[in-house]
Amino acid sequence: MSDVHLSNGAARRLWLERHGLFYSPTGPLDVPQIGHALGFVQLDSIRHVERAHDHILWSRNQSYRAGGLDKHLQERDFFEHFTHDASLIPMRFLPMWQRQFQRHAEKIVQAGWWKNMPDEEGRAALKARIAREGPLSTKDFESEGPRPKAMWHRPAHKLGLDYMWYAGELATSYREKFIKYYDLAERIFPEDLRGVRLSHDEQIDWLCRAALERLGFASSGEIQRFWGACSATEVKTWLSTHQGALMSVSIELADKSVAQGWALPSIEQRLAKLGAPSQFMRLLNPFDPTIRDRKRTERLFGFSYRNEIFVPEAQRQWGYYVYPLLEGERFVGRVLLRADRKAGSLHIMRLWPEDGVRWGTERERKWQAEFRRFARFAGLEPVSS
Repeated sequence: MSDVHLSNGAARRLWLERHGLFYSPTGPLDVPQIGHALGFVQLDSIRHVERAHDHILWSRNQSYRAGGLDKHLQERDFFEHFTHDASLIPMRFLPMWQRQFQRHAEKIVQAGWWKNMPDEEGRAALKARIAREGPLSTKDFESEGPRPKAMWHRPAHKLGLDYMWYAGELATSYREKFIKYYDLAERIFPEDLRGVRLSHDEQIDWLCRAALERLGFASSGEIQRFWGACSATEVKTWLSTHQGALMSVSIELADKSVAQGWALPSIEQRLAKLGAPSQFMRLLNPFDPTIRDRKRTERLFGFSYRNEIFVPEAQRQWGYYVYPLLEGERFVGRVLLRADRKAGSLHIMRLWPEDGVRWGTERERKWQAEFRRFARFAGLEPVSS
């Protein structure tokens, strides 16, 4: 075991490189490669300007167009399942996801609000209909009784479909207007991948290594939270077992304090290859994986960010859907936008430079260029004021 010290600048640069935000978002577009590098792409139903998953891909390569990820789901480059939230996961990772299917099934069986789920015979009937008719959504089924919107009052058929989806018996065939269409897993998951059987320890080893590779450096908790597919105890046991083959890392944080973490031996080669990051200004989505761990974002960048979508309006500091602005290796501001789809326009409602950031002519030029690019991506006309 060797020690590596990361200055705050090096830590920021490595983190951004690992998340595809180090270089300019240009060049040939390879959506499966981006998904593989990130590990997963989080899905979100909210379409503020564009859906989060489309925006995340666009931030890495601005040749991407909204809806492109749907095509790759249908081409089976990805499968949909649950990390910390609904996500598209590279299909090649399926063998390492089998224990996650099992873990979710066990959690559901133990959860009281699933008690109205159809029994095994009832679920078999749901599957039989999908087998006969092809992919179906929850709207294609009916359950008796009232249908309150609360999670624990979801219709019985919805609970049954979701249970089988979490357990890996059903899979997402496609989404239409973000509505999920379920199909039999054997018609979605390639046979050669379904046939691979890895032990729980082999799956945990892959999940921990793959998380650490994508994080660059991380604490035990950060490794665990990356996929949400291992318990804290499992990750700590893995670190204890493999620490001799890992690098011990000290990381300088934005406030000059030092944190301890772990990295794969390849960290030194990665650091040696890093030059200066692109000074491109990027409008990031609130669900972007780079800022998903708000504590890590604040510790590394000194950037305090909170997604206020679910905060009561009177308690919001910034606004309903505020976008962070990244320039090089520094968060320089945040902006509130409004899409007027009837008028076909995108408006800047308010922009807040970060404390200590001078918003001069050159920075404004970069921002306006990114705003125009984002408006074109959304098919809207940019209106600055």
